[in-house]
Amino acid sequence: MLNDLLENNRHWSEERKRTDPRYFERLSRLQKPQYLWIGCSDSRVPANTITGLEPGEVFVHRNVANMVHPSDLNLLSVLEYAVDVLEVSHVIVCGHYGCGGIHASQEDHRHGIVDHWLQPIRDVAERNKDQLARTSDQSSKLDLLCELNVRAQVDRLAATPIMQTAWKRGKRVRIHGWVYGLRDGLISDLHCSVPDLLSLAEPK
Repeated sequence: MLNDLLENNRHWSEERKRTDPRYFERLSRLQKPQYLWIGCSDSRVPANTITGLEPGEVFVHRNVANMVHPSDLNLLSVLEYAVDVLEVSHVIVCGHYGCGGIHASQEDHRHGIVDHWLQPIRDVAERNKDQLARTSDQSSKLDLLCELNVRAQVDRLAATPIMQTAWKRGKRVRIHGWVYGLRDGLISDLHCSVPDLLSLAEPK
């Protein structure tokens, strides 16, 4: 099976060079994406593919349930590099319906270390329990929680010292919250964008 992957890679490389002989030469010289994508590790949600972007056009960080943990040095390092060095214009937090992390956060039994990782989702569910209780079926409830979680991660991201400092220095970088549908392959904008410090301070 691993040999299949290597063979697929050779075919892909040859096809790229056949279509554009200087493709890899250009790609190796410059990384200047306009987007940082913070998404779920789920293998069904590849950022480049679902947005129609080429390699080099989107900087990507993925973890279980597209979380923004203030203590996650991996994510914070990616964010700092994207904002300060790559100077991206947009940071996109993208969740997806049917997320295993969202589902696991609402189950009664333990899953292991991931339970600690998913605790903020349970906190989101508790803060919004009245709204979730008004949702008729479990599937719709999990979809709503997915959206609420994306909104919460946008807020968390905007509160990081990295973003706060960038905005104070006048950097024009916006944070967006999106959700991807596995059933239809479409991305929906949750309209919770944060473009600057002033917008962050506005009541919601």
